Amino acid sequence: MPLVRWHGHACFELAYPGLTVVIDPHDGESLGLPRPRCTADLVLVTHEHFDHNAVEAVSRSDTKVLRAAAGPSSVEGLEILGIRLPHDKYGGARRGWVTAYVLRGGDGVRLAHLGDLGDMPGPEEAGALHGVDVMFVPVGGTYTLTAYEAWELVNWLEPRVVVPMHYWVPGMNLPIDPIDEFLKYVKKWRVVRLERPEFEALPDKLPGERSIYLLPPPRG
Repeated sequence: MPLVRWHGHACFELAYPGLTVVIDPHDGESLGLPRPRCTADLVLVTHEHFDHNAVEAVSRSDTKVLRAAAGPSSVEGLEILGIRLPHDKYGGARRGWVTAYVLRGGDGVRLAHLGDLGDMPGPEEAGALHGVDVMFVPVGGTYTLTAYEAWELVNWLEPRVVVPMHYWVPGMNLPIDPIDEFLKYVKKWRVVRLERPEFEALPDKLPGERSIYLLPPPRG
């Protein structure tokens, strides 16, 4: 089971027993956010843009790094599937591609991080993402899916828990939408506002009904 912590923007720390994974680290200063306060055994980078690939901010000398690594792999018993997806609506012609990651630990819980997904996935990619337990979804628009497209996506892929990411929070200097733009489309899903930017992704602690977890942004 991982303890999931949000470090702002698209950066998440997944603390498995004996293995700390950080996905899409940023350096804080470039975005107007606090620097992530964690050190990774494994860093997963969805694509090589500055707000997703600040590996040095969370690494030590023996940290393992997977950069846009499509296909299956395994690290310390953690199963990882990289899925290549477009960063734009033009087949990657404008912003290139991202690699979404689906992670599965020993307890069977599946988590999916969609990176800067810019268009709806194809049928094969959607099949690999469908029905995961926790899905980290970009909702801020401009560089990713719009808020409405993100809402359509989660209804299509049907994860148990959606964690919105890559949206504007106070202090941020990117021209993306705040979370309210996404929430205005939400219907028939439970919205859970957590007091801390973390939660346990345990099989018996995840909700039975489809839920959206809103994590407070980290403070400096």
